[in-house]
Amino acid sequence: MSSKIRVVVVDDSALVRSLLAEIINRQRDMECIGTANDPLVAREMIRELNPDVITLDVEMPRMDGIDFLGRLMRLRPMPVVMISTLTERGAEVTMKALELGAVDFVAKPRVGLANGLNELATQIVDKIRVAAVAQVRRAAPRDVTSSPSPGGSAPAAPATTLLGRLSTEKLICIGASTGGTEAIREVLVQMPADSPAIVITQHMPPGFTTSFAARLNGLCQITVKEAVNGERILPGHAYIAPGGTQFHLARSGANYVAVVDDGAPVNRHKPSVEVLFKSAAAVVGRNAFGIMLTGMGNDGAAAMREMKDAGSYNYVQDEASCIVFGMPREAIAHGAADEVLPLNQIAPALIARLRGATERLHHRI
Repeated sequence: MSSKIRVVVVDDSALVRSLLAEIINRQRDMECIGTANDPLVAREMIRELNPDVITLDVEMPRMDGIDFLGRLMRLRPMPVVMISTLTERGAEVTMKALELGAVDFVAKPRVGLANGLNELATQIVDKIRVAAVAQVRRAAPRDVTSSPSPGGSAPAAPATTLLGRLSTEKLICIGASTGGTEAIREVLVQMPADSPAIVITQHMPPGFTTSFAARLNGLCQITVKEAVNGERILPGHAYIAPGGTQFHLARSGANYVAVVDDGAPVNRHKPSVEVLFKSAAAVVGRNAFGIMLTGMGNDGAAAMREMKDAGSYNYVQDEASCIVFGMPREAIAHGAADEVLPLNQIAPALIARLRGATERLHHRI
C-alpha cells in the first residue's frame, strides 16, 4: 500500500493541470494520480481512483466548480483545495467554496502563470498535506443568503442588551487558520448587536478578506469590516485583519485603535495571530477574551498564553469540531485555555460570561 497522498487535479487549463501535476509529483509524500479538464470527467475519475485530496478550479466549462463542489460534499465528502483566480469575483466564489466545505484555497496569479504557480509550489503542497488530514464533513443544505443563522445547533443570540456601559472596555480576540472562515461565521452570527468589539486574524492572502468581511456583514447582527489603520475599535463591530498585512492593537486615551501595517511575517504568517494576541495581552489585559479556532500549526499559541497571564479569559475549540486541530492543540499545550468547547458552544459560553460580568458590576469572574 502506498503511503503517499493521492491527488486528482481538476482544471480546464492544460497548462495548470501540467504544472500542478509536476509540483505534486516532485514531493516524496504525494503523487498526482489523475487530471481532469472538467467536473464530469472528474466525477468518474474520483469514483474509479478514490483520491485522498482533489484540487479544483473555480470556473470551468460544462459544470461550474462550485456546483460540482456542492454535489461532491453532499454525496461523497472529501478534502478539496480550491485553485482560485485572484479577482474580486474569484474571492467571492472562493468564500462560497469554503462555506460548502472546501478545506482551503490557493490564489493563482492572473499573469505569468507558469512562474507564478511554481512560486506558489510550497503553499500548494502544504495545503494538500493539511487537507489530507482534515476532518471533512458532509455539507448540509442551507440558505446562507437568508437572515442571520449560526449554521450550527446553538440558537442565535437575541439582539438584547449584553454589556451596556462595560462594552467599551471589553474586547474579544479571535484567531483562526484552516477551516476558520466558517468557524468565525458560526461565532459571529451568535453575537448580539451590542457585543463588545471583536478583532480577528484569519490566515488569508491579500484580496480575499474584503469578500470575507462583506459576506459576514450580511449575516451578522454586528457590523463586520476589514480593519483600517488608525481607526477606533468600537463595540458592536468586528474587525478582520486585511490579508497580507499585520494587525495589532494600540491605545489612544481610553480607546482601542487598530494598527495595520506591512510588518514582516510571524510564524510564516501575514497576518499572524501571534501579532494580534500579543498586542491584546499588552494593551487589553484583563478586559480581553481570547478565542482560538481551527487551524494548522502553532501561530498564536504562545501569545494566547501571554493573554491569559495578563488576565484574559480564553476559549479554545475542541478537537471533534475542528477541521484541523493544530493551533487549538498548541494553545492547550501552552496552558492558554480556560475552557475547551465545541464550536457551537463557544459564543453562548462567552455571552453568558459577559452577561455575568455585567451583573457583577465590573468584578472579574
